[in-house]
Amino acid sequence: SSLNKSTSDEHIKTLDEIPYELLTQLEVTMENFLDAMKEVEPSAIREFFVEVPNVRWEDVGGHEEVKQALREAVEWPVRYRELFRKTGTTPPKGVILYGKPGTGKTWLAKALATESGVNFISVKGPEIISRFIGESEKAVRELFRLAKQSAPTIIFLDEIDSLAPARGAGGSESSVTQRVISQFLTEMDGIEELKGVFVLAATNRIDLLDPALIRPGRFDLLYEVPPPDVLARVRIFEIHTKSMTLDDDVSISALAESTEGMSGADIEFICRKASMGAISACIALEAGGIDPLHVELRVRDSHFQEAVRLLSSRYRDNGE
Repeated sequence: SSLNKSTSDEHIKTLDEIPYELLTQLEVTMENFLDAMKEVEPSAIREFFVEVPNVRWEDVGGHEEVKQALREAVEWPVRYRELFRKTGTTPPKGVILYGKPGTGKTWLAKALATESGVNFISVKGPEIISRFIGESEKAVRELFRLAKQSAPTIIFLDEIDSLAPARGAGGSESSVTQRVISQFLTEMDGIEELKGVFVLAATNRIDLLDPALIRPGRFDLLYEVPPPDVLARVRIFEIHTKSMTLDDDVSISALAESTEGMSGADIEFICRKASMGAISACIALEAGGIDPLHVELRVRDSHFQEAVRLLSSRYRDNGE
């Protein structure tokens, strides 16, 4: 066998033949258990398991205040549990992110799930609502039961306005939603304390939420996720173009200036559309007998400008 001795232990480089003497010296350390825990998903939440993309905080352009608030609410209570215990401080139970579509609310949730390293359950509001009496409330109870069983856990509720609209708003489903809201309030702030569970919610219409949800003790913090400013747009362009070969005529700062008022999703669309324009131009060379696979693929400023014009015309047609 091929072995490499380090200052602390011996690492096996091949498993073809392991000497018996070496086997008797092997020890399972705490580090081995911690590494195994990263790979095994708790059985209690496998039905809600979501493959979270490897999104880091640096992959989210702007929104520094929201990032810091999420770190404090989720990462700090896990990492500095003893400090919270010494001061008798109870971490916040929930945060609502609100703002226009495409501003990065779900992206922030993905980054939090990756960076915090805790269990993550993602549920969209409409998935819980059922037309059968009692089933919706049961789904809410089961959701929180499993989250507490596998704590520390983040519950991410996307489109929470469809799950908990203001009571008395009317509609054919009003009785169902009222029971769901009551069950939800009970789970978040009932007699039984919610330990090790953090609820992160996102909505485009915070004005539709039931007021009882957004008082301290339930969703303690509300953060608006606005469209990115020019510096954030520069960062978003850099994130989405890092794998592209850009032509010398491409100016990220100029593109950021020309996309005032556009969201992160809009900028992602512009970058993807520009890349597709470059691919299309490359494939068109095949008609002239040139192999597109052997041509240097460069994304030019004209490709970006065409994408910006396309998106701008779409906004004009929609009256935005």
